[in-house]
Formats: sequence, C-alpha cells, structure tokens
Amino acid sequence: MDSSTQSSPFTDFDPLAPYRGAVRRFFTVWRHVAGLLMGGHIAYVRSLPEMQKTGLRSLGKRTLAAILKPFVRSDLRNLPFPKQLRRRLEILGPTFTKLGQIMAIREDLLPEAITQELDSLMDHLPPIPYEQVQTIIERELEDSVDVLFQSIDPDPLGAASIAQVHRATTHDGDDVVVKVIKPGIRDVVTSDLKLLEFFGGFLQWLLPRYQPRQIIEEFSAYTKREIDFDYEADHAEIFAANFQDVPGIVFPDVYRELSTADVLTMEHLGGIRPTSRAVLELSEAERERVVDLGASAIIRMLYKDGFFHADLHAGNLKILPGERPEDLKIGFIDLGMVGRFRADIKRRMLYYYYALVRGDVESAARYLLDMARVGEGGDPQGFRRAVSDMARHFLMRSKQGSISLAQVILQSLSLGGRYRIFFPVEMTLMVKALVTFEGVGRTLDPELDVVAVSRRHVQRIFRERFNPWTLGSEMISNAPELVDVALKLPQLLTSGVAHLEESLTDRPPSDPFAGLRGSVIAGSCIVGGVIAAVQGGPLWLSIPLFVIGAALAVWAR
Repeated sequence: MDSSTQSSPFTDFDPLAPYRGAVRRFFTVWRHVAGLLMGGHIAYVRSLPEMQKTGLRSLGKRTLAAILKPFVRSDLRNLPFPKQLRRRLEILGPTFTKLGQIMAIREDLLPEAITQELDSLMDHLPPIPYEQVQTIIERELEDSVDVLFQSIDPDPLGAASIAQVHRATTHDGDDVVVKVIKPGIRDVVTSDLKLLEFFGGFLQWLLPRYQPRQIIEEFSAYTKREIDFDYEADHAEIFAANFQDVPGIVFPDVYRELSTADVLTMEHLGGIRPTSRAVLELSEAERERVVDLGASAIIRMLYKDGFFHADLHAGNLKILPGERPEDLKIGFIDLGMVGRFRADIKRRMLYYYYALVRGDVESAARYLLDMARVGEGGDPQGFRRAVSDMARHFLMRSKQGSISLAQVILQSLSLGGRYRIFFPVEMTLMVKALVTFEGVGRTLDPELDVVAVSRRHVQRIFRERFNPWTLGSEMISNAPELVDVALKLPQLLTSGVAHLEESLTDRPPSDPFAGLRGSVIAGSCIVGGVIAAVQGGPLWLSIPLFVIGAALAVWAR
C-alpha cells in the first residue's frame, strides 16, 4: 500500500479543538461590546439638543458617528442606548441575560433609563425535549425514571434559560417538582463568566463611574451558585430552620435522595399566586394575615437572620389558604439566589430601618453611610445631607398613606453614585424584597400603611436584639477580645498618663487625675465582670460588676 494513503493515528488530531469554541465566543462577545460602544456614541449624538449640534466640537462628534454607523447592526443603530444594551444582552444568551437582571437592580450605580429598560429582560427559552430531561435524571440519580418516581409530567411546569421544572409524584404519593439543569449550560456559563471577568477590567478602565468590575464580580459569585442545585437545597433547609418557630411561613422540603448538583427534587407547594384573580376571593381576615405574615417574613429575613431570598417577586410567593383565616400560610419557592448580611451589616441595617420607620432621618442617614464604601473623591457629608432631605420629604407624605419605604431606601442608594458612595449588592437585593412585599401588600390592601406595619415587626426584632440575656450572651462571646483589651490596659494607661504629664501647664488643676482614677476603677470593674463570666463565675458576681463599672464610667466623665 502506498504510504501516502495510509492513515496516521494523528491525522484527525487537532490540538486547538478545545479552544476554538472559546475563541469564537470571545470574538462574538467582543463584537457586541464594540458594537454597543459605537452604537452608544451614535445614540448620544442623536440625543443632543439642537443648540449643541453646531460648532467644531459638535462637528467632530457627528463626523465620528457617521463613520461608525456602517459598523453597527442596522436593526440596533437607531435605538436608544438602553434598548441597544438590552437587545445585545438577550442576543448573547442566558449568562448575559442574567447579568442584565442583576444590572437592573443596581440603581445605585446605573442611570435610571438603563435599569428600567433592563427590567423587561426576558429569561425564557424554549424547553428542551422531555427525552433529554429523562436522560439527565437517570444519569444523575443512577436509575430509571420509573424506579425513581411513580410518575413525571412530560410537559414542563416552567422553563428558563438555565433550568426547567417538571411536576412529579414519588412512590410514597408525595407531590414534588423536579428541577433539571439544561444540558451544556454549566460549560456555557462558566466560559462566559471568564470572558466577563476579562471584559470587566477593560470596562472598568473605560467607565469607572459605573463600577462594571464590581457588578461582574458580584454577578459571577451569584451565578456560580445558581447553576449548582446543591446550594439551592442548602438554602431551603437553612430557611426552614430559621422559621421553624413560625408555622405560618413555609419552605419546600428537599428530597436529598432524589437530588444532585444537576437535579433538584423538592416538595410542590400548591396554593395561589398573589397576582392571580383567586386572591380577590380571599376574606378580609385572610388578606390581613397574608400582609402580616409577609411583613414578618421579609423583615425577619433581612434584619434578624441576615439571610434572605434575593430573587423575590410575586411569582416566587405562594398563598396557602386553610380552613380558617388563622390557618392560612405563605410559602417561598425558587431559593437558588439568596443574600447574606455580615453580622455588623445586619446590625446596622436593623438600626437604619428602625430609625427610618420612626422618622429619625438623621440617624438613618448616619447608619446608611456606615455600611457604604466611600470612593475616590467621595463626599460622605454631602451624601448624608442629601439622604436626610430626601427621606424627610418622603416621610412627610406618609400621612397621606402614599409612602413606599422601599422607594426611600432605593432613592437613598441611588444618591450614592452622585457622591461616589458605593454599597454592597445585598442592599439592592434587599430593596427588591421590600418592593415585592409592598406590591403584594397593596394588591391585597390598597390602603396599606407600610410604615405602621413595618414599625410593628421591626420593633419586635429590636426588643429581641436588646434583650438583657441577648446582650449578656454577646458580651460573653466577645469576652476574649475584651480580656485582650484588659491585658493591654496598663500599657495604655501608662502611655496616657505620660502624655498628660507632658501637657500640664505651670498651673495644673487641683486634681488632674480625679476623672482618670474613676475611669480606671470603672474599667477594672467591667474587666472583672468579663473575666468572672468567662471563667464560669456566678451571674450574681459578674452582672453587678458590669453595672458598677458602667455607673462609675458615667460618674467619672
């Protein structure tokens, strides 16, 4: 045989094959980024007032727009910039659609025209065939569908860009839903996230005011968890544990034996959606209970637990009527996206919200600023004044019942961009939860007084937070740090006394150390109380020491 016709084992080997798709995707994304920048300039020139369309500078802008126009897609070039952005995100697929949805809630960073347009992003794709769903379930759960379930509805209950959901029945007769990740979507999302991180650096250099790198980093962290159903299962169990003492608020049970990272089986919560016509048939007592439970759940998630549903909208709420109004329950579903507040942020959020519902706008502005990051050239004092004035204006309207606390908070966050004050994404996700509560509440009760309802629930949490036993427990948990401070106290006192001696004038006061002695005694009592508590000493000893120390500290001032 002619050696030239013999096939080699390396004939079909292509070392670049794994990278071709990534390279192609890179250039696709780059084409849309460049197209958006060019289209944005064209839209900007078109929006200029007539008086600004004259002169050499305007001529240069219009000339550049004319040069760029042929390089922008004809179906997009005449659209306003926000519409161009939305369309390109939809064209780029599920990852970028999700990014747009995160951008839509960042009203503290992005212009209102953009966030409003991105609100209409659609996260719906045609469902995959049931045969593919069955293949994924059987591969992940390592058994046939007939063995795993009594039945599965081949028609999806819902389909989005990342997953789709089917109703099913277990062999025990339980009504469940099975959520299945779409094939190949994890690879697509992972690849897109890497591209976004690359472009984030470029956009940060180009548009630093809008903090694109921060938005992309936050989005990446949330999306990685959303494509792993183990996280959603964990979230459901955490919520259920947090609310185990509140029978009126429920979360779906997780069937761990029928779940993996790609397949999630959960209890199907029936009931009615808050937006359905069936809500109008609820009695007045049932409506009041829905509002009360909703307020209790949202405020507790945000300001007590610091762990909350971050994708809350009317579609993710279920109303479960009972035989009596007091038996009615509300349920939360679709728990893949959650927000968490650190302990210090959660505490400040509670103080902020409590000050807001009491109408103390100065304190509210101060607590809000405590949670922010001041950017380069930021104006924190200007921000505080602006927030106080805005909140005062909103709260004055509460007498007419037209106030929205969510709008007060959202407007406060939006002011941050003007003063170079930036907030964590969790705060805007929090606003989304409050907006949902207010929207559903006003659907059920158009005369709903949001401030009064919120005040009642946040006051209860505030009382729990400042319960003497809670404070005592926190003191004990912080005792190691307090003991560490106590060990450094002699050195600090010696240094302070030396500094005081150096600053004495020729005519010193009659007893310059009178207050200092009182402070030392007060500090000693407080430290003694801490040490007694840490060493397991009796409360009758440690608590009086705390009280005596506090009294002496006040007297020594």
